[in-house]
Amino acid sequence: MNEIKIFSPATVANVSCGYDVLGFCLDTIGDEMVVRKTKEKGVKITKIVGATLPFETNKNVAGVAALAILEAAKAEFGVEIEIYKNIKPGSGVGSSSASASGTVFAINELLGKPFDKQQLTLFGMKGEAIASGVEHADNVAPGIFGGFTLVKSIQPLKIVELPTPSELYATIIHPQIEIKTSEARGILPYKIELSNAIKQWANVGSLISGLYTSNYELIADSLHDHIIEPYRSQLIPYFKEVHDVVLENGALGCGISGSGPSIFSLCKGNTIAHKVADAMHDVYSKTGIKFDVYVSKINTEGVKIID
Repeated sequence: MNEIKIFSPATVANVSCGYDVLGFCLDTIGDEMVVRKTKEKGVKITKIVGATLPFETNKNVAGVAALAILEAAKAEFGVEIEIYKNIKPGSGVGSSSASASGTVFAINELLGKPFDKQQLTLFGMKGEAIASGVEHADNVAPGIFGGFTLVKSIQPLKIVELPTPSELYATIIHPQIEIKTSEARGILPYKIELSNAIKQWANVGSLISGLYTSNYELIADSLHDHIIEPYRSQLIPYFKEVHDVVLENGALGCGISGSGPSIFSLCKGNTIAHKVADAMHDVYSKTGIKFDVYVSKINTEGVKIID
Protein backbone atom coordinates (compact mmCIF):
# COMPACT_ATOMS: atom_id res chain seq x y z
CA MET A 1 0.00 0.00 0.00
CA ASN A 2 1.48 3.34 -1.09
CA GLU A 3 -1.52 5.63 -0.47
CA ILE A 4 -4.47 5.61 1.89
CA LYS A 5 -7.59 7.74 2.38
CA ILE A 6 -9.20 7.82 5.81
CA PHE A 7 -12.10 9.32 7.74
CA SER A 8 -11.01 10.74 11.08
CA PRO A 9 -13.96 11.39 13.40
CA ALA A 10 -14.77 14.24 15.74
CA THR A 11 -14.74 13.43 19.44
CA VAL A 12 -16.19 14.75 22.69
CA ALA A 13 -13.75 15.03 25.58
CA ASN A 14 -14.33 15.33 29.33
CA VAL A 15 -17.96 14.09 29.10
CA SER A 16 -18.96 16.43 31.94
CA CYS A 17 -17.45 14.71 34.96
CA GLY A 18 -14.29 13.25 33.38
CA TYR A 19 -12.00 16.23 32.77
CA ASP A 20 -8.94 15.12 30.77
CA VAL A 21 -9.75 11.41 31.21
CA LEU A 22 -13.07 10.58 29.49
CA GLY A 23 -14.04 10.90 25.84
CA PHE A 24 -16.26 9.39 23.16
CA CYS A 25 -16.22 9.20 19.38
CA LEU A 26 -18.78 10.68 16.97
CA ASP A 27 -19.97 9.16 13.71
CA THR A 28 -21.37 11.89 11.46
CA ILE A 29 -18.70 14.59 11.87
CA GLY A 30 -15.09 14.19 10.83
CA ASP A 31 -12.18 15.06 8.55
CA GLU A 32 -10.84 13.21 5.54
CA MET A 33 -7.14 12.77 4.92
CA VAL A 34 -4.97 11.29 2.19
CA VAL A 35 -1.51 10.05 3.14
CA ARG A 36 0.93 8.69 0.56
CA LYS A 37 4.46 7.33 0.69
CA THR A 38 7.36 9.28 -0.78
CA LYS A 39 10.87 8.06 -1.55
CA GLU A 40 12.28 11.12 0.18
CA LYS A 41 12.21 10.80 3.96
CA GLY A 42 10.36 13.37 6.04
CA VAL A 43 6.85 14.81 6.11
CA LYS A 44 5.25 17.30 3.75
CA ILE A 45 1.79 18.84 4.15
CA THR A 46 0.76 19.32 0.52
CA LYS A 47 -2.90 20.35 0.76
CA ILE A 48 -5.23 21.80 3.41
CA VAL A 49 -8.87 22.39 2.50
CA GLY A 50 -11.48 23.88 4.83
CA ALA A 51 -9.27 25.65 7.35
CA THR A 52 -6.31 28.01 7.54
CA LEU A 53 -3.58 25.91 9.12
CA PRO A 54 0.22 25.97 8.86
CA PHE A 55 1.90 23.93 6.14
CA GLU A 56 5.18 23.85 8.09
CA THR A 57 5.58 20.31 9.37
CA ASN A 58 6.76 21.21 12.87
CA LYS A 59 3.88 23.68 13.34
CA ASN A 60 1.12 21.38 12.11
CA VAL A 61 -0.55 18.83 14.39
CA ALA A 62 -0.60 16.20 11.65
CA GLY A 63 3.01 16.91 10.73
CA VAL A 64 4.32 16.51 14.28
CA ALA A 65 2.33 13.31 14.84
CA ALA A 66 3.61 11.92 11.53
CA LEU A 67 7.21 12.65 12.48
CA ALA A 68 6.73 10.86 15.80
CA ILE A 69 5.48 7.60 14.31
CA LEU A 70 7.94 7.59 11.39
CA GLU A 71 10.85 8.12 13.76
CA ALA A 72 9.67 5.35 16.09
CA ALA A 73 9.33 2.98 13.12
CA LYS A 74 12.70 3.99 11.64
CA ALA A 75 10.79 4.22 8.36
CA GLU A 76 12.70 4.07 5.09
CA PHE A 77 10.19 6.37 3.42
CA GLY A 78 8.55 9.74 3.94
CA VAL A 79 4.93 10.86 3.53
CA GLU A 80 2.82 13.55 1.92
CA ILE A 81 -0.38 14.52 3.71
CA GLU A 82 -3.57 16.09 2.36
CA ILE A 83 -6.04 17.37 4.96
CA TYR A 84 -9.72 18.03 4.23
CA LYS A 85 -11.07 19.73 7.35
CA ASN A 86 -14.74 19.36 8.13
CA ILE A 87 -14.17 19.96 11.85
CA LYS A 88 -13.53 23.64 12.46
CA PRO A 89 -10.46 24.43 14.59
CA GLY A 90 -11.46 25.67 18.02
CA SER A 91 -14.88 24.02 17.81
CA GLY A 92 -14.46 21.82 20.87
CA VAL A 93 -15.06 18.51 19.09
CA GLY A 94 -11.46 17.45 18.58
CA SER A 95 -10.36 19.21 15.41
CA SER A 96 -6.66 18.94 16.22
CA SER A 97 -6.97 15.39 17.52
CA ALA A 98 -8.71 14.32 14.30
CA SER A 99 -5.64 15.48 12.37
CA ALA A 100 -3.30 13.72 14.79
CA SER A 101 -5.20 10.44 15.15
CA GLY A 102 -5.99 10.24 11.44
CA THR A 103 -2.35 10.74 10.51
CA VAL A 104 -0.90 8.11 12.81
CA PHE A 105 -3.60 5.59 11.89
CA ALA A 106 -2.90 6.09 8.17
CA ILE A 107 0.88 5.87 8.49
CA ASN A 108 0.56 2.76 10.65
CA GLU A 109 -1.40 1.15 7.82
CA LEU A 110 1.30 2.14 5.30
CA LEU A 111 3.92 0.63 7.63
CA GLY A 112 2.05 -2.67 7.80
CA LYS A 113 0.42 -2.02 11.23
CA PRO A 114 3.41 -2.54 13.56
CA PHE A 115 1.90 -0.40 16.33
CA ASP A 116 -1.16 -1.06 18.50
CA LYS A 117 -3.86 1.50 19.33
CA GLN A 118 -2.25 2.51 22.60
CA GLN A 119 1.03 3.28 20.83
CA LEU A 120 -0.82 5.23 18.14
CA THR A 121 -2.48 7.29 20.85
CA LEU A 122 0.94 8.17 22.24
CA PHE A 123 2.14 9.38 18.82
CA GLY A 124 -1.07 11.35 18.33
CA MET A 125 -0.59 13.11 21.65
CA LYS A 126 2.68 14.57 20.36
CA GLY A 127 0.66 16.37 17.70
CA GLU A 128 -2.06 17.43 20.13
CA ALA A 129 0.53 19.26 22.22
CA ILE A 130 1.10 21.67 19.31
CA ALA A 131 -2.51 22.86 19.54
CA SER A 132 -3.10 22.86 23.29
CA GLY A 133 0.36 23.28 24.77
CA VAL A 134 0.12 20.00 26.69
CA GLU A 135 -0.03 16.32 25.76
CA HIS A 136 -3.48 14.93 26.52
CA ALA A 137 -5.29 11.86 25.23
CA ASP A 138 -9.00 12.33 25.94
CA ASN A 139 -9.71 13.23 22.28
CA VAL A 140 -7.03 11.17 20.52
CA ALA A 141 -7.89 7.96 22.38
CA PRO A 142 -11.60 7.76 21.43
CA GLY A 143 -10.68 8.78 17.88
CA ILE A 144 -8.33 5.81 17.57
CA PHE A 145 -10.12 3.23 19.74
CA GLY A 146 -13.70 4.30 18.96
CA GLY A 147 -16.54 4.39 21.48
CA PHE A 148 -15.91 5.59 25.03
CA THR A 149 -12.41 5.60 26.49
CA LEU A 150 -10.84 6.32 29.87
CA VAL A 151 -7.30 7.68 30.13
CA LYS A 152 -6.08 5.73 33.17
CA SER A 153 -2.71 7.49 33.10
CA ILE A 154 -0.46 9.53 30.83
CA GLN A 155 2.92 8.41 32.18
CA PRO A 156 2.93 5.57 31.39
CA LEU A 157 0.06 5.83 28.93
CA LYS A 158 -2.83 3.49 29.77
CA ILE A 159 -6.10 3.66 27.84
CA VAL A 160 -9.13 1.70 29.00
CA GLU A 161 -11.87 0.91 26.47
CA LEU A 162 -15.40 1.29 27.82
CA PRO A 163 -18.63 -0.19 26.43
CA THR A 164 -21.23 1.83 24.55
CA PRO A 165 -24.93 1.20 25.29
CA SER A 166 -26.72 0.40 22.03
CA GLU A 167 -29.35 3.16 22.24
CA LEU A 168 -26.97 5.98 23.11
CA TYR A 169 -26.90 9.01 20.79
CA ALA A 170 -25.13 12.34 20.98
CA THR A 171 -26.51 15.72 19.93
CA ILE A 172 -24.03 18.55 19.42
CA ILE A 173 -24.47 22.27 18.85
CA HIS A 174 -21.45 24.21 17.62
CA PRO A 175 -21.80 28.00 17.98
CA GLN A 176 -19.60 29.69 15.38
CA ILE A 177 -17.21 31.25 17.85
CA GLU A 178 -13.69 30.05 18.63
CA ILE A 179 -12.37 29.13 22.06
CA LYS A 180 -8.73 28.08 22.10
CA THR A 181 -7.97 25.09 24.28
CA SER A 182 -4.97 26.85 25.80
CA GLU A 183 -7.16 29.81 26.83
CA ALA A 184 -9.90 27.58 28.22
CA ARG A 185 -7.32 25.79 30.35
CA GLY A 186 -5.95 29.10 31.55
CA ILE A 187 -9.14 30.12 33.37
CA LEU A 188 -9.33 26.96 35.46
CA PRO A 189 -8.48 26.98 39.17
CA TYR A 190 -5.37 25.25 40.48
CA LYS A 191 -7.11 24.19 43.69
CA ILE A 192 -10.61 22.81 44.20
CA GLU A 193 -12.85 22.14 47.16
CA LEU A 194 -12.58 18.60 48.50
CA SER A 195 -16.38 18.31 48.62
CA ASN A 196 -16.58 19.05 44.88
CA ALA A 197 -13.80 16.58 44.12
CA ILE A 198 -15.69 13.84 45.98
CA LYS A 199 -18.86 14.54 43.98
CA GLN A 200 -16.85 14.41 40.75
CA TRP A 201 -15.15 11.11 41.60
CA ALA A 202 -18.54 9.60 42.39
CA ASN A 203 -19.95 10.79 39.07
CA VAL A 204 -17.06 9.33 37.07
CA GLY A 205 -17.44 5.98 38.79
CA SER A 206 -21.20 5.85 38.37
CA LEU A 207 -21.02 6.97 34.72
CA ILE A 208 -18.66 4.10 33.93
CA SER A 209 -20.95 1.70 35.78
CA GLY A 210 -23.88 3.05 33.74
CA LEU A 211 -22.02 2.42 30.49
CA TYR A 212 -21.20 -1.16 31.48
CA THR A 213 -24.76 -1.96 32.55
CA SER A 214 -26.64 0.19 29.96
CA ASN A 215 -28.30 1.90 32.91
CA TYR A 216 -29.53 5.10 31.29
CA GLU A 217 -30.90 6.51 34.55
CA LEU A 218 -27.49 6.12 36.18
CA ILE A 219 -25.80 7.73 33.15
CA ALA A 220 -28.18 10.67 33.45
CA ASP A 221 -27.53 10.98 37.17
CA SER A 222 -23.75 11.05 36.53
CA LEU A 223 -23.45 13.70 33.83
CA HIS A 224 -22.74 16.60 36.17
CA ASP A 225 -19.57 18.67 36.32
CA HIS A 226 -18.90 20.39 39.64
CA ILE A 227 -15.37 21.56 38.81
CA ILE A 228 -14.78 22.70 35.20
CA GLU A 229 -18.18 23.72 33.85
CA PRO A 230 -18.78 26.63 36.28
CA TYR A 231 -15.71 28.36 34.80
CA ARG A 232 -15.78 27.40 31.12
CA SER A 233 -19.53 27.89 30.70
CA GLN A 234 -18.92 31.63 31.10
CA LEU A 235 -17.11 31.57 27.74
CA ILE A 236 -20.09 30.06 25.89
CA PRO A 237 -23.05 32.33 25.06
CA TYR A 238 -26.44 30.92 26.10
CA PHE A 239 -24.94 27.80 27.66
CA LYS A 240 -27.43 27.72 30.53
CA GLU A 241 -30.39 28.20 28.18
CA VAL A 242 -29.26 25.25 26.06
CA HIS A 243 -28.46 23.14 29.12
CA ASP A 244 -31.90 23.66 30.63
CA VAL A 245 -33.93 23.21 27.46
CA VAL A 246 -32.31 19.94 26.39
CA LEU A 247 -33.01 18.40 29.79
CA GLU A 248 -36.62 19.56 29.49
CA ASN A 249 -36.76 17.72 26.15
CA GLY A 250 -35.54 14.39 27.46
CA ALA A 251 -31.74 14.47 27.21
CA LEU A 252 -29.89 12.30 29.70
CA GLY A 253 -27.40 15.08 30.32
CA CYS A 254 -25.68 18.09 28.82
CA GLY A 255 -22.22 19.57 29.07
CA ILE A 256 -19.35 21.35 27.38
CA SER A 257 -17.62 19.38 24.65
CA GLY A 258 -13.90 19.59 25.34
CA SER A 259 -12.96 23.20 25.96
CA GLY A 260 -16.03 24.50 24.06
CA PRO A 261 -17.79 26.28 22.52
CA SER A 262 -19.63 23.15 21.37
CA ILE A 263 -22.24 21.79 23.77
CA PHE A 264 -23.07 18.09 23.79
CA SER A 265 -25.96 16.09 25.13
CA LEU A 266 -26.36 12.33 25.44
CA CYS A 267 -29.77 10.87 24.67
CA LYS A 268 -31.48 7.50 24.77
CA GLY A 269 -32.64 6.82 21.22
CA ASN A 270 -32.64 8.62 17.90
CA THR A 271 -36.07 10.22 18.39
CA ILE A 272 -35.11 12.04 21.59
CA ALA A 273 -31.74 13.02 20.09
CA HIS A 274 -33.49 14.81 17.21
CA LYS A 275 -36.00 16.41 19.59
CA VAL A 276 -33.06 17.75 21.58
CA ALA A 277 -31.45 18.98 18.35
CA ASP A 278 -34.60 20.97 17.57
CA ALA A 279 -34.55 22.48 21.07
CA MET A 280 -30.89 23.52 20.68
CA HIS A 281 -31.73 25.02 17.29
CA ASP A 282 -34.60 27.04 18.76
CA VAL A 283 -32.36 28.61 21.41
CA TYR A 284 -29.60 29.70 19.05
CA SER A 285 -31.86 30.73 16.18
CA LYS A 286 -32.86 33.75 18.29
CA THR A 287 -29.31 34.85 19.14
CA GLY A 288 -27.82 36.09 15.88
CA ILE A 289 -24.87 33.69 16.34
CA LYS A 290 -24.26 31.26 13.50
CA PHE A 291 -24.29 27.61 14.56
CA ASP A 292 -24.43 24.00 13.41
CA VAL A 293 -26.33 21.14 15.04
CA TYR A 294 -25.44 17.46 14.63
CA VAL A 295 -27.02 14.20 15.73
CA SER A 296 -24.71 11.21 15.86
CA LYS A 297 -24.69 7.60 16.95
CA ILE A 298 -21.63 6.82 19.04
CA ASN A 299 -18.90 5.66 16.67
CA THR A 300 -17.44 2.44 18.08
CA GLU A 301 -14.90 1.98 15.27
CA GLY A 302 -12.87 5.19 15.35
CA VAL A 303 -10.69 6.21 12.41
CA LYS A 304 -11.50 4.15 9.33
CA ILE A 305 -10.30 3.62 5.79
CA ILE A 306 -12.53 4.97 3.00
CA ASP A 307 -12.43 4.48 -0.75
